[in-house]
Amino acid sequence: MEYEIKELKQSEFPPLLREIPTAPTSLNYRGILPSPDIHLLSIVGSRQYTRYGEEVLNYLVDGLRGYPIGIVSGLAIGIDSLAHTAALRNNLYTLAIPGGGLHDSVIYPSRHKSLAREILDAGGGLLSEYEPDFQATNWSFPQRNRLVAGISSATLLIEATEKSGTLITARLTADYNRELLVVPGNIFSSTSKGIHQFLKLGAIPITEPTDILDVFNIESKAESKVALDNDEAIVIELLREPLQQDELIRKLPFDTNKSSVLLMQMVLKGLISEKQGFYHSLVS
Repeated sequence: MEYEIKELKQSEFPPLLREIPTAPTSLNYRGILPSPDIHLLSIVGSRQYTRYGEEVLNYLVDGLRGYPIGIVSGLAIGIDSLAHTAALRNNLYTLAIPGGGLHDSVIYPSRHKSLAREILDAGGGLLSEYEPDFQATNWSFPQRNRLVAGISSATLLIEATEKSGTLITARLTADYNRELLVVPGNIFSSTSKGIHQFLKLGAIPITEPTDILDVFNIESKAESKVALDNDEAIVIELLREPLQQDELIRKLPFDTNKSSVLLMQMVLKGLISEKQGFYHSLVS
């Protein structure tokens, strides 16, 4: 399927973008623009992410499955592409704002042309202020970052060194009076130094998916008196700390087949999440 590049006039911009002091006069987009009834969360971070950063991102976005939240990022290598991929995996709307034009021939980075296509095929969108055939360049990325910060009411920062370009987006988020969320990291890791700068300045620490829901004033399904049956309660009790799948199944008082089906059903209900072979409880 072909996705036509269309132009948006300023009066047609998503509302929050019209508020930023350096709003572009026009935008180009492909696919579907975000619905006004979803909350947009921009996720930015290091290109040189660690395994910790990847695990945290997947844990947090997996926990947003089924909620009216859309994920915005810049299609870049690193945390950006992980954010889009996690959104797709969880059937969340996602919007990519690359540093260049939207024509297939100039999508940057070129290795993410297939990811851009996946976003479009899943009902997401691509957005840019540049001409469709504009080649990304050094100055276009910092300029693009103001759109990433400006279109969302909150931005989540996952891993950034002291001189990371990601910090530009974080500063713009604060300048635009939007919520800046940060994931605390290892105090000995260089990829945490930029994060902790903003944590000291009052950014909101995020350690659970429910922390993000609280920012958007969305009630957690797990907190809205979801009744657990006896089998589900046993699983939640065992998941006071994350457990590997094999270990959890061994501890459950059911046969392997019943245990596997039960865990799958609980993932679909949003009671637990699974990532890299570990199960986590999403029930407070």
